[in-house]
Amino acid sequence: PPCPQSNNSDFTFVNERLARHYGLPASPGVNPRKINLPTNSPRGGLLTQSSVLTVTANGTTTSPVIRGAWIMERILGMEIPPPPSGIEAVEPETRGATTIREKIALHIEAAACSTCHEKTDPAGFALENFDIMGVWQERYRAVDEDKTPVEGIGKNGHAFPFHYGQPVDSSGVLKDGRTFTDINEFEALLGREERTIARNLVNRLIVYGTGAPVSFADRPEVEQILDATADSNYGVCSLITAVVQSPLFIIK
Repeated sequence: PPCPQSNNSDFTFVNERLARHYGLPASPGVNPRKINLPTNSPRGGLLTQSSVLTVTANGTTTSPVIRGAWIMERILGMEIPPPPSGIEAVEPETRGATTIREKIALHIEAAACSTCHEKTDPAGFALENFDIMGVWQERYRAVDEDKTPVEGIGKNGHAFPFHYGQPVDSSGVLKDGRTFTDINEFEALLGREERTIARNLVNRLIVYGTGAPVSFADRPEVEQILDATADSNYGVCSLITAVVQSPLFIIK
């Protein structure tokens, strides 16, 4: 049968616990079910899955740098070099006096840091409305003994006193000057990079299927795969079919 043609993520798969985690209508049972998302829901697609949001946080706080680098490398196929030696990581201020955005702004005043951060950080800021486990947040959580705490439950299920800190700012400016105010607008901009995203996926499918890296000499064949799947909006089914039928897959 022909591959389905769709590039919309107006649905997701959840079970009862994940639906509650996402703040979506109940989906009874332990088995994931496909559900249609409410209008303007921030969910849908890969970037807003809790699994991705969790592994791209640092365990205790969100990390726009790590999340942004993950998007640039894993989704767009950009190579992000490691930080220069001797550069300390950005540590958030747990009392809530400053946001992670403000801390990063101070960090990148060094010329050696700004070049890479301008590539990664905007994408990471777009995900700041999701906490370390992918739960939607409007304000940061902070801990300060001088402020009246909110009695909440931590991610380990135990009581966790905290207070609400500063509002989350998920806006950003991409390196090419395009702006966005939230995750929905960012994903709309990202969606315009269909061929770039598809190229990265093709490269990864080839490596996964053959065990061999994609060389410079392989690039014309990769572009032919993209040309052949353009009419299907580079659907995953079409890309996989084109990859396994290409000389790169057969010969390697």
